[in-house]
Amino acid sequence: MQVEINGNTIETDEQGYLVNLDDWSEELATALAEKDGLKLTDAHWDVINMIRKSYQENGTAPAMRALIKLAKAELGKDKGNSKYLYELFPYGPGKQGSRYAGLPKPTGCV
Repeated sequence: MQVEINGNTIETDEQGYLVNLDDWSEELATALAEKDGLKLTDAHWDVINMIRKSYQENGTAPAMRALIKLAKAELGKDKGNSKYLYELFPYGPGKQGSRYAGLPKPTGCV
């Protein structure tokens, strides 16, 4: 699949994950979210940036259980739960958040 951003063609796999992680940009994340019918808010960006930071430190995108633990540590107890994360990313916080963050699908996600 391909996504057009600012006149550039960005390659994704059949599930919408980047083929080349260096192609990521905030504009791409916004475009992917719009395709899903979402408008990214500051709350979304907090999670997206948290996922990107975790990937840089650990080399893997966090799956759901690890994402909840990470959100609790980084964003606080009221945001570190599946209900909050699913409100932001209704198609799966781990998968959808990682896709918007320009990262591979988390291991263990179907």
